[in-house]
Amino acid sequence: MHTPIHTLSFSRTLLSAAVAGTFALAAVTASADLSSRYVDNDGDMIADMPSDESQWVDPDTLVFAYTPVEDPAVYADVWADFLDHLSEATGKNVQFFPVQSNAAQQEALRAGRLHVAGFNTGGVPVAVNCGGFRPFAMMAAEDGSFGYEMEIITYPDSGIETVADLAGRQLAFTSETSNSGFRAPSALLMSEYGLAAGEDFETAFSGSHDNSILGVVNKDYDAAAIANSVAKRMLSRDVVSADDYNVIYTSETFPTTAYGLANNLNPELAQQIQDAFFSYDWEGSALEAEFANSGEAQFIPITYQENWSVIRTIADANGVTYDCD
Repeated sequence: MHTPIHTLSFSRTLLSAAVAGTFALAAVTASADLSSRYVDNDGDMIADMPSDESQWVDPDTLVFAYTPVEDPAVYADVWADFLDHLSEATGKNVQFFPVQSNAAQQEALRAGRLHVAGFNTGGVPVAVNCGGFRPFAMMAAEDGSFGYEMEIITYPDSGIETVADLAGRQLAFTSETSNSGFRAPSALLMSEYGLAAGEDFETAFSGSHDNSILGVVNKDYDAAAIANSVAKRMLSRDVVSADDYNVIYTSETFPTTAYGLANNLNPELAQQIQDAFFSYDWEGSALEAEFANSGEAQFIPITYQENWSVIRTIADANGVTYDCD
């Protein structure tokens, strides 16, 4: 029951919307988005490491957080072996921080309580510009392919067969910083269907993709915008079944969770952390068991400047600004 009824390239959507004057897609230099707390002298769109060694941080315990999920305790176990590997590679104690919301994760980074993290796709620009996040890795398949699609789902017999049927109904988002859980569907619904959130359809914010999926399955929400990578993992764990919901829209492929670190870590420690990601052996690990069902089998190097270009375009389309100071 997961055959998408409608698939549309976001590149075409955004281009047509720009021509129609719905939103401006003018290029914005990254340095203009960064908080005044940071500098970007090399032009790579992320905060430089401090040039003053006295500002470097070298904690005894590294704190790691994965993007918020419905049950953080499940992912504490999923990440346990990797964090042991990270501890061995750095000589540091490593603590898993089970964040409850995107806002809590962003605040922990900004306050200096979070050193290594995986931020959700839409939250990466916020973490980069407001928290000095330096993304360097992403999960990928064995062949190097990566990413996920935004899907709009509904429960069977909801009366919603197409995106246009969302008019007058309720659509659940995850959080305002989420790409697939808010920004991408917001741009789509307005530009392609003329549906404005809060005017043409009711909105709710669930806090996570897991919550949105469960909310639709339990008929708490008429529909929801989700990341299908999360749905695949929930299906593999038998949290939901293939008959529990229908997909009425599937987007183009977006980059998935970005892994990175705080910009003020001691450069030697920062390098050890990056090396740990790329030297990790997935075979037989809990990470492999959890993420294989959504296609991931390794960490690959990324850059914010290149890999998050489409996400920044969508953010621009939604009029997103980063007033961090």
